[in-house]
Amino acid sequence: MAVIWGLDLREMQWGKFKGSYMFNQDYHLRRTKMIVYQIAMILCVCSESVGTAALSDYVDQQDGITTRTSPLVKVHNNDIVGTFSYNIFVGIAVATIFGSGFFFDLFWPERKESKSVRLAWKICSLLVSFMALADALALTVVVATHRSTITGVSAGAAAFLFRENGPPNPIYRKNAYCVASVVLLWPGMIASFASTYIMFKSIQHDDKLGPRSSKYSGDKGVEVFIDMAPQAPKPTLAANGATQPEPYQGT
Repeated sequence: MAVIWGLDLREMQWGKFKGSYMFNQDYHLRRTKMIVYQIAMILCVCSESVGTAALSDYVDQQDGITTRTSPLVKVHNNDIVGTFSYNIFVGIAVATIFGSGFFFDLFWPERKESKSVRLAWKICSLLVSFMALADALALTVVVATHRSTITGVSAGAAAFLFRENGPPNPIYRKNAYCVASVVLLWPGMIASFASTYIMFKSIQHDDKLGPRSSKYSGDKGVEVFIDMAPQAPKPTLAANGATQPEPYQGT
């Protein structure tokens, strides 16, 4: 198979997804990275997926109401639509950075990277983590305090149009999809920052000692085994030629 960016594609093997390989401790922070990277990816992508469903519902609601009424009637839900659109971008960004880190460390744990590539890993991981933080704050505020509104009609007529159109609930905090997206995003954001810290520590270790864990890195990793069993005394020759044991010097 081909070699791309110095990476041998033959190393991409299904057998490497086995727990005995994925979670071994031959490489520094390997088990931690395999777990925390996946938590960040899964939670942020799940938040994105649930948010996409809510976004689609609110767009359909807007279209359903405006097409049945006067052109002067407008549904205002750009706050939730814009926030969920950003949430989709953040979910993809987090999955791209830490998903790449996951697969690169899984298939090519001993790869050689330039300083610029290592710097790019650090910058991108830190950037997507702050993006996730901004997303979590914005989505929490919008869902907790905002709602869809209709202008061009009276308040009673607006309530009637929402009721006749059906789900989703115009009050965002009463929409289960919105709440679920926020609930999934916060731990995903925390896992993203944790993944960033782990990536920084891993790169720092790789620069100094290489990718292998400490017990495989040079002299520091050599395990010394000392035989503490008492040694039998060696025989010596006596004056008459007979052998006699040396006196025992044990403690």
